[in-house]
Amino acid sequence: MADPATPHTRIAGLILAGGQGSRMQHQDKGLVELNGEPMVAHVARRLAPQVGRVIISANRHLDRYAQYGQVVADGEPELGAFQGPLVGIAAGLAAAAAEHDDWLVVTPCDTPFLPDDLAARLIAAAASADAPLAHAVAGGQQHSACMALRTTLLPALLEYLRAGDRKVGLWQARMGGVEARFDDTPDAFMNVNTAEELAAAAQYASRHATAAAPAAK
Repeated sequence: MADPATPHTRIAGLILAGGQGSRMQHQDKGLVELNGEPMVAHVARRLAPQVGRVIISANRHLDRYAQYGQVVADGEPELGAFQGPLVGIAAGLAAAAAEHDDWLVVTPCDTPFLPDDLAARLIAAAASADAPLAHAVAGGQQHSACMALRTTLLPALLEYLRAGDRKVGLWQARMGGVEARFDDTPDAFMNVNTAEELAAAAQYASRHATAAAPAAK
């Protein structure tokens, strides 16, 4: 396995933006604004310093997503649209493998408070266990869509998808994936799926921005 200190230039980041947004009136969640910016902007700002480049898997508004990274179409024509995160991951793996990246670090577009060391910790967990992938766990909750995986897993993933399977956790288990613990930062994986969760995320962001601001003289 690669050393956890694999150069950033050999690590690609993938933001998954191909969901239907069914719990947000079918809005394109990555473009829903959080405190004046699309959620994808928050995610890209946190992910970009940790990787060599950012890839975004999307199936609509591709021109708008292109502001934040290399855009790839979500999945292959034979698999269809809105087929779940693994189809978007397959597209990201193909793009990363084409550039000879060793690792792909994946996150959804609706997780705007990602840890600053997400990539390093995921890759370290996988490498230390001699595993091809690792996914995040925080406070006892699985965050399977937040993962780092070897780009060499692309053929195995395509085989799984073409057989009709779509479950993320099942595929990770079959590939020998391991957990990466983030119990020290459980709020970093706050997921925004509804209008109520968006309001809570806005309040959380405002509180932390206030706490981080320098005290007035």
